[in-house]
Amino acid sequence: MMNDLARFWFDDAADAPRACTLEDYQGATPRWCPGCGDHAVLAALQRLCRDEQLPPEETVVVSGIGCSSRFPHYMKTYGFHGLHGRALPVAEGVRSRRPDLHLFVVTGDGDCCSIGAGHWIHAIRYNMRMVVMMFDNRIYGLTKMQTSPTTQAGYRSNTHPRGAWLEPIDPIQTTLGVTNVSFVAQTVDWNPVHVAATLTRAYHHPGLAFVRVLQRCPHYTGDVYEAAQRDPKRLLLLEHADGVPIDPAVAKLFPNRTAHDPHDLDAARRLAARDDEVLPVGLFYVNPAAQRYDAYTVEGLATPRNAKLAAVRGELDHYKV
Repeated sequence: MMNDLARFWFDDAADAPRACTLEDYQGATPRWCPGCGDHAVLAALQRLCRDEQLPPEETVVVSGIGCSSRFPHYMKTYGFHGLHGRALPVAEGVRSRRPDLHLFVVTGDGDCCSIGAGHWIHAIRYNMRMVVMMFDNRIYGLTKMQTSPTTQAGYRSNTHPRGAWLEPIDPIQTTLGVTNVSFVAQTVDWNPVHVAATLTRAYHHPGLAFVRVLQRCPHYTGDVYEAAQRDPKRLLLLEHADGVPIDPAVAKLFPNRTAHDPHDLDAARRLAARDDEVLPVGLFYVNPAAQRYDAYTVEGLATPRNAKLAAVRGELDHYKV
């Protein structure tokens, strides 16, 4: 049911209750490659929308440019397929004017960590409520295998045929280092149960929830996460009562588990600094009390139109000659 702010925008909207099914969120047929990890995340988000009964007309998916950024086309909700690296400022604009909407952002390792890096840092600091899913396949896939900011040093690509020269950016460590960070989690696309649980936990966070999805690109970087996919011992499950809730039967599938308090920022940074031999999955850090910039941008939104027009005219009167 629409809230009071939604009625302000849609005075004639009906509040007829209905039960949404999975089909209510399924848009165009995905055109990703067979075996692409994007399929699993799409299915998880569609199930989340159904389970939470998010009205499609009150749900928005925003993306930039890249394979992952085709996401809005595959959701039967409102969507905005933006410019390269610009998903986050678009989403912030949506949140500042329509705080009643359910907002999801999809970006990739190139889209977010390269051309969009400045927006990424400030979006974390602004902490406006949204779920940001950063798909990390460690390559530019849509433009055919160029080195991305997260490509491992020595990995061969079309732009570095002798191997990438520089060490990669670590999205988790970077995000944890930004002022006012409030939620940082990591999951893997080949464990759909953990993906779904992580996105659900992120959705209920009152701020910006940054979720890095280690995502396979079978066409270009099929070997990058192959060892972790084949050997569960290469994953480390982070467990805590306030972390990502996992059924005990599913948790048993992770030979390596550790108790981690996600309210401990220093501990989260130490976990993120581990090498790639064992990949932590779960909630690194959460701070529901972090400042939210959308608590400021919402001021004045419910001001009647006549009052807004009168205020504008009053200001213009200052310039009469």
